[in-house]
Formats: sequence, structure tokens, C-alpha cells
Amino acid sequence: MRGKRIAVLAAAIALVSGGSTADAIVGGTPAQVADTPWVVAITTADGQLICGGALVAPDKVVTAAHCVTNKGVIGGDQRLPQQLRVVAGRTDLRVKNEGLDAPVAGVWRHPDYREVTRGDDVAVLTLASTLPYRSIPLGEADDDGVVLGYGRTAENSAPSMTLRKVTVPVLSDRECARKEPDYRPGAMLCAGRGGRDACTGDSGGPLVVRGRLAGVVSFGRGCARADEPGVYTRLAHYRPVLGF
Repeated sequence: MRGKRIAVLAAAIALVSGGSTADAIVGGTPAQVADTPWVVAITTADGQLICGGALVAPDKVVTAAHCVTNKGVIGGDQRLPQQLRVVAGRTDLRVKNEGLDAPVAGVWRHPDYREVTRGDDVAVLTLASTLPYRSIPLGEADDDGVVLGYGRTAENSAPSMTLRKVTVPVLSDRECARKEPDYRPGAMLCAGRGGRDACTGDSGGPLVVRGRLAGVVSFGRGCARADEPGVYTRLAHYRPVLGF
């Protein structure tokens, strides 16, 4: 059976203060929210990490549909707004006196979403109030991209809770289809050829190309395995239904 990376954590990790600071994102380098203020983390109401996301308006966060689906399973129920929080302005998620924790007022999940390999893996959170951080516009995947997140640094490691980034090559549809049987040209894009990748805990997080949000982390086979790309939701395809 093919192992698929789904970044809803197998066991949620509490956001606790203290402890050592580890890496996040496989093959990446440290990032600061001062440079990327639109990067957010999505947690449960009691502060457990679920996914990443990107602020696309003062009160709107784009993430993956499986991030707002209970247990991340086929046909899973949609999470209720009161089950979620958005953490913004925080490079280290354990430093509670930095940034803001925002309650969620509404959850929109693509109506055709069933599971990550079928596509339509996109969702929008509407916040209960606006956030004072710069948002990021949508764009095209026409160059190498930068993926950011707070997740694992290796396939079997724990999430680090500190923001990291890594540059990955965006591949052609032909190469993606050859490497990933579930690939849907147009609705998906893939990036990476091994060694540098998003990992568990990074799902829903941003893939940025030329300063614009081109994709969100969706799925993959393991993390940073040789010659294995990560698969992303191609946001340009969904611009009409997203409405921004």
C-alpha cells in the first residue's frame, strides 16, 4: 500500500512552552513571521497543532480541505468553527505572548472534496475578527516555489513548532503525472524531487511563487523521499469559487 503523507497529525501535538527548538520542513532553513506575516498555524480550540494556512484577507485564511475534516478520512465530518483557532504572528508556536490567537467564525470546505488524492483539497476559514497582519494575493505556479510550515523535519520526527521554509522546483504536469498516479492536471501541482519537502504538520500551508500564493500543501508519499514530489492544490484553478 502506498504511504500517503496527510498533514493532519496522527496524534495532535500540544503547543506547550519550553523545550528545545528543532527544525521544521525537510531540508529547510529558519523563517520569521516578520518576513512572512501571512503565514498562520491552525490549531484545535485547546491549542493542538492541526495544519498551516495563509492569510489572504484580514479575516480569511486559505488552507486544505482535509485540515478541516475530522480525522482526515473519506466522508469525514467537517470541523465546526468553534473547534478551530488560527495562530498568527508567531514564529515559535510555544511563545504564547507573541502574535494573536484568532477564533474562527465560519468554515468553507470545497463541496466536491472527498479525499486528498481526488483533489479539491481547499478550504477557507472566516475569522471572527480581522487580523493586523499583511495578507498574500493568489498567483500562478510559474517558477520555483517556497513552502513554509511548522511541521516535521523528517518522516518520523515530531513537529518542531518553529517556522521553517524551503525552496522546491515546481514540476511540469507531464512529470507530475508520471510520478503520481492520482495527479489531476490543472487542479493540482507538484513540487520537489526529493531531499526538500513539506511534511506532516505542514498541510494546508503555503507554496509561494514570486511573492504570491500558488498552492497549499495537500499530500505526498512520505516526506522528501528520493524522486518523490509533494502534491499541492493549485489555487489559480479555484480562484472563481474562492472569490478573491
